[in-house]
Amino acid sequence: MKRILIGLIALAVLGAGGWFGFDLYARHRATQEIEAVFDKIRSQGGKASHGKVAFAVTSRTLTIEDIAVDPAGQPQAHIKIAGIKGVGVRQADESRFAADSIEISSFEVALDEVGPGKLKTSYKVPQMIVRDYAGPVHAQNAPASGSLIDLYRCVLDQYASVTASSIAAPTLTVAFDAGKGAAGSGEVVYSGLAIQKLGKGKVDAMKADRATFTINVEQAGKADKLTGEMSDIIINEFDSTAIAAALDPQKASDDSYHRVYGQMSSGTYVATSTQGMRIQVDGIAIADIAVRPSKFRPAEILALLQTDRSIQPTPAQSREMMEKLAGLYEGLRVGKIEIGTMSMTTPQGTPRLRAIRYQEGEFALEGLDAPTPQGQVKMERFALKSLSLANLMRWAASLTTPGQAPSPDQMLGLFGVLSGAEVKGVAAPYKNTKKLVTIDTLSLDWGQLVGSIPSKAHVVAKFVTPTDPSDPRQLPLVLSGIDRLAIDLDLGAAWTESSKGFALTPATLDVGGIAKAQLRITLGNVPRELFSADPAQFMGQAAQVEAVALEFSVRDNGLVDSAVTQNARGRNVSRDEARRTLVDSVRVYRADVAAANPEAGTAVDAIASFIETPGQTLVIKLTPRAKVPLMQLMQLFNADPEGTLAQFRIEASTGL
Repeated sequence: MKRILIGLIALAVLGAGGWFGFDLYARHRATQEIEAVFDKIRSQGGKASHGKVAFAVTSRTLTIEDIAVDPAGQPQAHIKIAGIKGVGVRQADESRFAADSIEISSFEVALDEVGPGKLKTSYKVPQMIVRDYAGPVHAQNAPASGSLIDLYRCVLDQYASVTASSIAAPTLTVAFDAGKGAAGSGEVVYSGLAIQKLGKGKVDAMKADRATFTINVEQAGKADKLTGEMSDIIINEFDSTAIAAALDPQKASDDSYHRVYGQMSSGTYVATSTQGMRIQVDGIAIADIAVRPSKFRPAEILALLQTDRSIQPTPAQSREMMEKLAGLYEGLRVGKIEIGTMSMTTPQGTPRLRAIRYQEGEFALEGLDAPTPQGQVKMERFALKSLSLANLMRWAASLTTPGQAPSPDQMLGLFGVLSGAEVKGVAAPYKNTKKLVTIDTLSLDWGQLVGSIPSKAHVVAKFVTPTDPSDPRQLPLVLSGIDRLAIDLDLGAAWTESSKGFALTPATLDVGGIAKAQLRITLGNVPRELFSADPAQFMGQAAQVEAVALEFSVRDNGLVDSAVTQNARGRNVSRDEARRTLVDSVRVYRADVAAANPEAGTAVDAIASFIETPGQTLVIKLTPRAKVPLMQLMQLFNADPEGTLAQFRIEASTGL
């Protein structure tokens, strides 16, 4: 029995010794493998060091302390990590390893003078926990080119090779310093960071509970400090491979769109300036952000940036930069942007805006309520239609010639930037009175460009404005008791290339309580070359244009009575006498007009009847008797108005 007991004790001692020996061997091997990784960094010219390495066999827990790495070829990068602790560490295959969890403490990255802008940035994460991690055993070599784009590509490739069920960090601090100027310096602190389901360069969801920032800037020679915060930042369906494709020179011919973000949103955003300004935004939502590698080429933008920011770019360099930015915007697609209620508190007041929206090329501001010295200005909606930021950049680039005024053709290039604009629901003070100008609708659309000139346009305007007693032109209206004008304008024009026809229709002007007028003009033989900003070419081509038809009608809604009242008051006679005087003043021309064209006499009779009987509609139609150039008619009209009438068939009528 004693021998058995001694044998068991000896076996236990030998087993324990073997176990500790194996544990020491495992630690030694772990240290060797870690050291091999650091040796590789050093062999490439970088600096790398670490402190204690430990490996617990039973829990397969690997710990590494005091890591410091300065990658080769990237002297501006400095990485420090106080400690890494991996639990459940195992080798998945020859090139990859996995861990149940990885805890990283005091992780810091500093980048000195990154890119041509010499931006200094740093990132600090006190603690980060990664769950269900799998990734490569060895990191990729840092690019030897020293290119910032190549470095980003290397990081994205490494990122795409990692999987994890979750990543969490209590805080992330980003500090930056762009030197003096508008860019300034400062820091952003994110809290409550979490990433869910990372794999193959894609992330299902990312969030930050809160972000606070402090930015020091200089504007117009004055120092300013901006502080603020944003809550509930959420990003869904992020795909880094789309960015990698845009940075890859081999994908420069890829004309398809790659989605980068599915949705991005945030809660309330608040920013305060030491100069007394405060901005608040109730929420931001962005959906479907995608890039097209053939157009979205940020590397080309960075290549054009001046390394010395004190050197001003030449006009040619500025135009080239604008053209590259235009291409960048062509390669960026954003499905929808919605920005919630905004307010800006200033010493002059607090303007508010209910929403900013962008979707399918339409940019809109909604619910403006802003103070002015005359009173509040309100606007329900302002929209730009089919807005192209790429074309806007190209148009702006065409205007960057110092000492040279833009040509008419250059200014007309604005029509290619968007296809229209709209204003609705405006109420604004009229001068210094307590009255308001109200705009129900003001809409302008154009299209069918010939060069830079639209050959199709449509204007709609519905608004009400007070009459102005100080304006002599409006005094008759004021004396007639009209204190406001309700104006409804609908004006359209279009050119048809196949028929060379041009029509002004509809052309309607309705002045409430006064009259409603309609005009229709049809022209023929209108050549494409007429649409030119060159005056000589325009005049040369205009000689070919032919008059086809003209129709004018006016509905009396108070115009005649107003004219009669003014005449009676001015001559101190009765209204009936004033009406007869106006009728006679028209009929006195009948004989001269009818001598040139008997049909014109019926037009004079119709006008006289229109004045005699209020509330009628007067219609006059003119049709050329033969094809005649419009320019010739205009010259003839200036020289002989009565003789011009002989060139037309005239129809005139009145009716209630």
